[in-house]
Amino acid sequence: MCGITGLFDTREQRLPERQRLHRMNESQHHRGPDEGDLHLEPGLGFGHRRLSVIDIATGQQPIFNDDRSVSLVFNGEIYNYQELMAELQAEGFRFRTKSDSETIVRAWERWGEDCVQHLRGMFAFAIHDRRRGCLFMARDRMGVKPMHYALLDDGWLLFGSELKSLMAHGGLPRTIDPLAIEEYFALGYVAEPRCVFKQARKLEPGHCVLFERGRPAPTPRAYWDVRFTLDNPIKLADASAELRDRVTEAVKIRLKSEVPLGAFLSGGVDSSAVVATMAGLMDDPVNTCSIGFDDPQFNESEFAQMVADRYRTNHRVEIVDSDDFDLIDTLAHLYDEPYADSSAIPTYRVCQLARKHVTVALSGDGGDESLGGYRRYRLHMMEERMRSSLPAGLRRPLFGLLGRVYPKADWAPRMFRAKTTFQAMARNSVQAYFNTMGLVREPARQRLFSTELLRELQGYNAIELFERHAANAGTDDPLALVQYIDYKTYLVGDINTKVDRASMAHSLEVREPLMDHQLIEWLATLPSHLKLRDGEGKMVFKKSMEPLLPHDVLYRPKMGFAVPLARWLRGPLRQRVRTALLDEGELSRTGWFNRQEIARLVEQHEGGLHDHSTPLWTLLMFDAFLRNVSRAS
Repeated sequence: MCGITGLFDTREQRLPERQRLHRMNESQHHRGPDEGDLHLEPGLGFGHRRLSVIDIATGQQPIFNDDRSVSLVFNGEIYNYQELMAELQAEGFRFRTKSDSETIVRAWERWGEDCVQHLRGMFAFAIHDRRRGCLFMARDRMGVKPMHYALLDDGWLLFGSELKSLMAHGGLPRTIDPLAIEEYFALGYVAEPRCVFKQARKLEPGHCVLFERGRPAPTPRAYWDVRFTLDNPIKLADASAELRDRVTEAVKIRLKSEVPLGAFLSGGVDSSAVVATMAGLMDDPVNTCSIGFDDPQFNESEFAQMVADRYRTNHRVEIVDSDDFDLIDTLAHLYDEPYADSSAIPTYRVCQLARKHVTVALSGDGGDESLGGYRRYRLHMMEERMRSSLPAGLRRPLFGLLGRVYPKADWAPRMFRAKTTFQAMARNSVQAYFNTMGLVREPARQRLFSTELLRELQGYNAIELFERHAANAGTDDPLALVQYIDYKTYLVGDINTKVDRASMAHSLEVREPLMDHQLIEWLATLPSHLKLRDGEGKMVFKKSMEPLLPHDVLYRPKMGFAVPLARWLRGPLRQRVRTALLDEGELSRTGWFNRQEIARLVEQHEGGLHDHSTPLWTLLMFDAFLRNVSRAS
């Protein structure tokens, strides 16, 4: 696990500037505090910061083939590297190390660009082949590990694990993409492949790209995608048993480590299942950690304790002040781009706690997406049944009218908040799900943005992102369709980004067995009714874990990793909100926002008339991003 960065001359073979490369590399020191190295040759510069986990003695990077014509920098873990090593040795390849990094180099020599098809794990890497005059970059199938890159006007290609390494180069224009602003305020993050800066990009999950010197800039290509066939005739009992076996195998291959290893334990189904599985595979007690909150409304540590007691784990708990909002500026620096998921705060804290005791931690991330666990899936399926019960010609005018005339009452009990549901009924499935996932929904975004920004958007709406992915989903099953959209947007842009930056800020490696691509492929064959049945999400997963986990852990209401935003913004963050959003600061100077609309949101929220915590927090984090960029300039 590490941070990687580099420079590739796409036109000639100019020698990179060592000082620039050093600056890019050191900007990611937190990702790899154990070792660091640079490699420069005509046309290429590689930088690497290492967090030593496997083959500590000989796994240094960049790593080369025998004649040094092929070099690699790599971030992640290849879980099947020993099997691959044996296969390649049988074909005559000799290995100098016992590292998974060298396995990628040999796989490139054997299979070229198809090497990615043979890798099982989380990874982002760059391979330089001097003989071919090319640089090949690839990212893992589920987007666990990040890869940013930018092709400058002078022909230099920059890449790095984090955007800050590209910024440290000094030549990347800081021109903000207005389309990225639309995506951020719609979703809370800038979605792949877009980046907040116009000239930079993020490599999408399951994609690779080959830059060849002297040839036009290439388009990244997909080497993998999940296909929801939903055609497995298996019964619930058999599926539960097979799922337990598959989860066990996915956990087992992630236990190899030469440094202390443990797990996050939130008390939810997914992390509890991972810990229970680990306990059955390990001789020593599992090291577990969880964060509790001093506000009972947000605290689920008692359920984590149930699992810890059952498996006698070495369990550590820290109680976090529910007013733990001092990380706003820290998060802006860590995430580089604007990022509005407030659960990044407790995620940062749990990673901080884990790193005191372990270097590698397993998590339960990805289970909700793969197994139909989110509450929004149940709501979407309910709406879908209602939509399908009426023809579009009748549904749209009827529910459209109800959505317009029904009073908006965000503050009222749920039974009196039907306006949003009526609006969803008038839309198609993708439009309705985009509305569900929206952070600042329409027409609120239109009111929030200035005339100038709306003009720069030229009609672009972030829903186009969902529509593009829906067109590639290859399924019309309503649950599978939104799962696919989440794989391509929310899981990678929000969840994986959150965990990668928060964990690597503390030099902690996090492994996600529920995002194993072979497990994902099998789950995509299961009919949706095995995942979501009678309003119960993760049905097959919960059944599979009944022998291992308490009923109260499996079947209690989902809580989530929330923080009390509304109270913060009316109380201890009130002055910061006014200073950042209403004074003549970075946000105001952009000219992108309607100041009268922001003032209205602030006044109504402070007065308790409406809960505008979501748009206000989103604005606050955008202001923190702007100030971070200004400081880095």
